[in-house]
Amino acid sequence: MKQTSNHSLPRRSTLGLLAASGLALAVGLPQLASAQAAFPSRQVTLVVPFPAGGGPDLAARIIGEKLAPRLGQPVVVDNKPGAGALVGASFVAKAPADGHTLLLTPNTMVISPHVLPPGAGGGVDVHKDLAPVIAPATTPLVLVANPSLGANNLKAALEAARKSPGLPYGSAGNGSPMHFAGEMFKRSTKLDLMHVPYKGVAPSITASLAGEVKLLYVGLGGAVPHIKAGKLVPLAVTEARRSELLPEVPTATEQGVPGVEVNAWYGVFAPAATPAATIARINREINEVIKMPEVRDKLMAVGIEVAGGSPQVLEGFMKADNQRYGTLARELNIKAD
Repeated sequence: MKQTSNHSLPRRSTLGLLAASGLALAVGLPQLASAQAAFPSRQVTLVVPFPAGGGPDLAARIIGEKLAPRLGQPVVVDNKPGAGALVGASFVAKAPADGHTLLLTPNTMVISPHVLPPGAGGGVDVHKDLAPVIAPATTPLVLVANPSLGANNLKAALEAARKSPGLPYGSAGNGSPMHFAGEMFKRSTKLDLMHVPYKGVAPSITASLAGEVKLLYVGLGGAVPHIKAGKLVPLAVTEARRSELLPEVPTATEQGVPGVEVNAWYGVFAPAATPAATIARINREINEVIKMPEVRDKLMAVGIEVAGGSPQVLEGFMKADNQRYGTLARELNIKAD
């Protein structure tokens, strides 16, 4: 006589369970897909890896204000300074890869790994752990002086520096484009200058206004109001050509100091595993935002030029700067102070 296991189920019951499971799966898959595709479903956080008040922070707030209504969700700026932008980069890299946590950073992030100790800022690999979204803006770098230096042009500043060996110059931090500009300036002029790094553009400007440093390399974003007020004297821009934002100020090369061409771009990044569709949506919306006349005007008013384009454009910027500044770091022996 054939025995039936106590664990076996009647055929009709088994078919019923399979049917129920299939129905649940059929219902659940669209819900899961919908949940994954639902961007944005909550607040978007735009992490800026420098203190408030500098160019990156201003760009994030100006862009974020108009990005919010386009996304239908609040856009909040969260400042997380430290380790030459790597603290903020690490935070975003570890965030859920759903587009709700983004990074807006200058190219300092790409440069810092060449000058800071391995593992700085949490050990983030900015080329593998983050996905490029868009480069919304750029800002020219400018050498400014505290009026107490008594120099209204680059020639006068050079003379003052030669009379004061070890004269300190400030930058937005180790590994920043401003740091590199300062060291390239030293190499070209053979001046004895001492680098004083600060934790971002805003603190470096505050130090310069207070006279802690007589010379400062700074991104024009954030410095414009102080230049217009006569509290900082612009001496030279570090571009191949004069900037439209500061047309009256000659380049360093025009004034007899070649080899000091450095610029700063701002990039928006997402965690590496963020879906391509989400990155495309954010890229599209920010491209539209920076086309708005009021956004362009606000950015230009604080010394920031609109850029934009595809994620591949930003990726190209990253690769070019990684190679260039890696070479310069070795040539100039730039390391963490």
